[in-house]
Amino acid sequence: MSALVVCALLLLQVVAGEACASGKLTESGQCCSLCPAGYEVVVKCGKEDTKCQPCPQGTFSSAESLEPCLPCTKCPSSVPTVGQCSSTQDTQCECDAGFFLLRSYGLCVPCSRCSPGQGVLRECGLLGDTGCGLCGAGTFTEDQSGTKPCQNCTPCSPSEVEIRSCFPISDTLCMDRELHIISRPDGEDTWKGNVNEVIEEEVSPSPSPKFTPQEESTSSNNILAYVSVLAAVVLGLLVYVAIKCWRSCKQKKALTKARAAEVGTSTETEKLQSDSGVFLDSHSIMDNQPSKGTKRDSKLDNRLYVNLPPHRQGELEGLLQEGVRGWRELGGVLGYDADQLDMFGRGEAPAHTLLSNWAQREASTLGHLSSALSRIDRADVVAALMSPAQGVSVV
Repeated sequence: MSALVVCALLLLQVVAGEACASGKLTESGQCCSLCPAGYEVVVKCGKEDTKCQPCPQGTFSSAESLEPCLPCTKCPSSVPTVGQCSSTQDTQCECDAGFFLLRSYGLCVPCSRCSPGQGVLRECGLLGDTGCGLCGAGTFTEDQSGTKPCQNCTPCSPSEVEIRSCFPISDTLCMDRELHIISRPDGEDTWKGNVNEVIEEEVSPSPSPKFTPQEESTSSNNILAYVSVLAAVVLGLLVYVAIKCWRSCKQKKALTKARAAEVGTSTETEKLQSDSGVFLDSHSIMDNQPSKGTKRDSKLDNRLYVNLPPHRQGELEGLLQEGVRGWRELGGVLGYDADQLDMFGRGEAPAHTLLSNWAQREASTLGHLSSALSRIDRADVVAALMSPAQGVSVV
């Protein structure tokens, strides 16, 4: 019986325009109150109404709810704090342009882009990722970058005919009323005088105009011309590939000959050493000699990646962006999981995002980076990292 009374009271509130915002009622049928921003629930709604208390220190609540306050976010060491956490607002962390703070990971990740047919409701920034919403009736968006709000559809003017209505991913398509798209014999003067009326009656949303024999001949000639150009392009590509293969084979043969000559030279050297009765282990001598690279590596061990000049960082990021074993393999060696690497890959410069985030760690030294690059066989990047242009002494 009491359940029927509660349902009846709720129905009366809805009919009277006083729908319960919390969606919950007390046992007496009273609508449960929501805790305002800056407060959390102490006693849940039941026999009596909801009881709230202010958010404790280090927590916040930014909207009315029946949930407890959330802990304040701590900005990463390399991300500046532009707003301290309060009881009604979380900490404001300022990432670079085109990035936002993903609070669950504590990382600055690239902003999302809205899909076709959606418009931007909230720009990406301090409040979080980009907020998108479907374009409603009378609005559309053709922005391929996904960074603009929905626009109002353009109506056709009185001198135009609507060919296609506006829908979420395309504006209205209009055509001039006086455009002669249907051919008639020259002797019919009545057609010329009533051209506007005929167009209004016969034009459909998907018009299929009739072409004269002269227009059909011109169209056939154009198709033949396009086919000829396409054939020439394909032939040129085949010739280019054949030349590249021939040069590659020629280089491989030259390399094989050079290696054979080196093997012959080393054999003669071993014979001379055996004839003289003295055997020299050249590899042992080279291993025992301290090399300049060893000194350089020992000095690189304690240098932080973040202290490299920006142009040097850009050079390394460019190599990792273009190489076969690039930033994603390096990220795996540096300890990042697949989900984090996928988030980095959503941006335009994932190598920059990876190394910038890694530079926030305590062990982000050049020696550690050099070791990781060696494990993915990127000797070219290691050579660039050890270049004397970085200011590392080679003495």
